[in-house]
Amino acid sequence: MKVAVIVLATLSLAAADGAMASSRLSDVDYLKANRCRGIAAGLGVSDTASLDALLKTEGRTRPELIVERAQDEFARAKREASKGDSKDRLSAELNGPCMALVSGDKDAASAR
Repeated sequence: MKVAVIVLATLSLAAADGAMASSRLSDVDYLKANRCRGIAAGLGVSDTASLDALLKTEGRTRPELIVERAQDEFARAKREASKGDSKDRLSAELNGPCMALVSGDKDAASAR
């Protein structure tokens, strides 16, 4: 009986750990989210609270290399968005894949 309880407890913990890992953004999605934040900043979008919260939560456990690359992605996207020739494309990206990242729809977010 004790063995069965221990096995069930171990399986429960493993399942919970797997569920937590799947809800976490991959490093690539984290970089995409930083790009989205840069696009929003470059286009002058002021309401980025949900994206900021996502990045703050997800950034806590990232390796330094990924955090530095994310800062580069943010700066690059902000520069790109401040140029006039790509605003329509970047607005579509912000309203499509970027919103999907915030909502947790990883399949739609990978569509770009």
